[in-house]
Amino acid sequence: QVQLVESGGGSVQAGGSLRLSCAASGRALSSYNRGWFRQAPGNEREFVAAINWISSRTIYADSAKGRFTISTDNAKNTVYLQMNSLEPEDTALYYCAADLSLTIVPSVLPGEYDYWGQGTQVTVSS
Repeated sequence: QVQLVESGGGSVQAGGSLRLSCAASGRALSSYNRGWFRQAPGNEREFVAAINWISSRTIYADSAKGRFTISTDNAKNTVYLQMNSLEPEDTALYYCAADLSLTIVPSVLPGEYDYWGQGTQVTVSS
């Protein structure tokens, strides 16, 4: 069983920054893809960023490119999402997820991920 716990959410003004963390426990997740998704009220869950644990290959949603950076700390079995230049449109509940399929290219589809955290709220005010 895998547990993913997000932290680092909060309220910031537009233009500010936050760093989200997602710590994994219960099972070694080395070599698995890790992703960040978000969901605003009334919207579907959408892809934000993902990373392949071995190659460190990353993929970003267009809305995240140039502003967000996904990274990992292997020793801590933790994945991070550094978010800069935040906009009110980034307001959402942010989830981290783990994909056990061992694909080289991380998936952008929520259905491809096997484990999910509970989410951490990010609120950006104008």
